[in-house]
Parts: sequence; structure tokens; C-alpha cells
Amino acid sequence: MNDKSYNDWSSMSDKSLMRTIGNFIQSHRLNQNRSQEQVATAAGISRSTLSLLERGEKVRMDSLIQVLRVLDLLYIMDVFKVEEQISPIEYARLKKKQRKQASPRKDKKADKEDIGW
Repeated sequence: MNDKSYNDWSSMSDKSLMRTIGNFIQSHRLNQNRSQEQVATAAGISRSTLSLLERGEKVRMDSLIQVLRVLDLLYIMDVFKVEEQISPIEYARLKKKQRKQASPRKDKKADKEDIGW
């Protein structure tokens, strides 16, 4: 596909990004030796919609997801996963509350035996 190991995605136009996605889909479809008709039918879309997608034209998001599913490419959705992050301030508060040393253990038997008489 592309010899670059790094792309500056933010500097690319929307059209270039869509073409990159289309090339990705087409490359994987061809590597799996599947025709546009086969993939489109399995995805429940028309062949012309798949053709538009591969050319980098606008298609509905659900069409893209269905094509990704049919080509077993849903793993790319991992980049959209939102993981909970703690703010540095909250982390500092938690560290401040964390115990720094152990307390001496109280012997409950000694307390019961010595009633103070």
C-alpha cells in the first residue's frame, strides 16, 4: 500500500483520508481473493456502494462497518476504544491518601485480660 510507516493524518484532506480507507478495504478484499459482488452481497450492500467505498467516495458509516465485518477487519475498531484515565491531580490525591507505614498490631487478648482492676 504505502511505503511510509507514519502518516501525518491531520495534514491529509478528507478526500485523501477516504481514499486511504478505500485502498485499505480494496487491498484486503483482493488479498482474500473475493470479488466486489461477493463482499457486497455478504455485507448486505450493493456492489456500487462497495465500489464507491473503495474509490474513497462518501458512503454511510453502517456500510463501512458491514464491509469491515465481512472482511474480518473489525479489529481496527480498537483504536476507537475509550479507556478511563485518571487526571494527574486525582492521582496525586490518591497517592497522598495511600498509607505510608504499617501501624503496630493491637493484641485483643491482652486488652481482654487486663481489665484495669
